[in-house]
Parts: sequence; structure tokens; C-alpha cells
Amino acid sequence: MRLLLVEDDLKIASFVIKGMREAGFVVAHANDGPTGLQMALSEPWDAAVIDIMLPGLDGLTIIERLRERRVRLPVIILSAKRSVDERIEGLHAGGDDYLTKPFAFSELLARVQALIRRASNAPEPTSITVGDLSIDVVRRIVTRRDRRIDLPPREFSLLEYLARNAGRVVSRTMIMEHVWDYDFDPRTNVVESRICRLREKIDRGHDSPLIHTVRGMGYVLREAD
Repeated sequence: MRLLLVEDDLKIASFVIKGMREAGFVVAHANDGPTGLQMALSEPWDAAVIDIMLPGLDGLTIIERLRERRVRLPVIILSAKRSVDERIEGLHAGGDDYLTKPFAFSELLARVQALIRRASNAPEPTSITVGDLSIDVVRRIVTRRDRRIDLPPREFSLLEYLARNAGRVVSRTMIMEHVWDYDFDPRTNVVESRICRLREKIDRGHDSPLIHTVRGMGYVLREAD
């Protein structure tokens, strides 16, 4: 999942970015209003978290301009303002939810996930099964044939992305865009390296591999033919 954070308080931004990445999100950050608006308009996002008080362009104006352009990006407004009238103003501007500072990260995460589910008009699965591989995306537990497999956060996100696209080939670029969140040198082998580590943990000791390379195209998670 891709999240855009527009927040000029670097302490809050760092806190949110760290937590969201640990939860499996790809996060991009803008620390001023104009940059946030440009990023919101130029790339696809699953959700955005936008502060109200921003340099250059306030958060409500960003949301209003997105709605004027019929961009239906789900938005959570962050604000230190607590009055009912200010919350109503934010929702009337086109925000989908409103969270006041200070806030618990667990609440922000739950609200972001709920917004994404509502926007997709479908409940987000709490578990994914491919063959004898089971992934609990809430508790972040992976098992194969009832044997638990411990994965670090990045490898879990990679496996989850492959599992959500089970049976479909995903390219290196698609993986980088959804699992990593930075521009990369196309010559880098970071994807291949992580796939190799993941194979060692998921397929080693099993007769039927689940992670397959499709030469010249990318990778696919599926049961062997």
C-alpha cells in the first residue's frame, strides 16, 4: 500500500513514517503544501495523511484542490485544533477523517486501513493462502505446512505483495514501487537479493517451490504446475 504523508513537523513525520513502514506501507513524505499537492496529483496513492498547518499552502486548500480535480484520494486530516467547528470545516473541505494531535500511532494506522477498505469497497483480507503457505497479514505470521517462518519486515512486505498478486507476474519495477519507497539505480540487484533470501526461507525443504522467476518479466507466487 502506498501512503502520502504531508507534514512539516519532522518529529511527527519521522514517527509516522517509521510506524507505517513497519506496518508494510510504502511511504512518501512532503514537508510543505505545494510539494504535497504536486505529489498527490502526480502519483497514485492508496491514502494520504495531511496536516492542516503547512508552509506554502495549508492542508485544507490541498484537499479542496484535489477534490476540484476529482481526485478521490482518501485523506486523513491531522491537526492540533480540537474544536468541533474546525473538524467540520476539514470534513467539508473534502477530508474523509480527522485526527487531532497528539495521537496514538495505532489509531492512525487503524483509520488509514479503514479508509483504504472503504475506498476499495471490499474488506481487506486478514489472511492469504497460496497452496500450503499461509500469511496472517494482521499478526504478520507466516507458516508453511504448519511450520512458522520468521521474516524481517521488508521480506514480509515482499511476500505479502507477491501473495496479494498470486498467479500474476510482477516486475522488478512493480516490486520496487510497492515494497520499497525510493528511486533506485536500475542496475541494483536488491530485488533479486531479497527474492533469493525469501526463497531460502519459503521453499527450502519443500518439493514444490512457490516462488518462480519468469525470465525477462519478473516473479510470481503460485503452486507449481
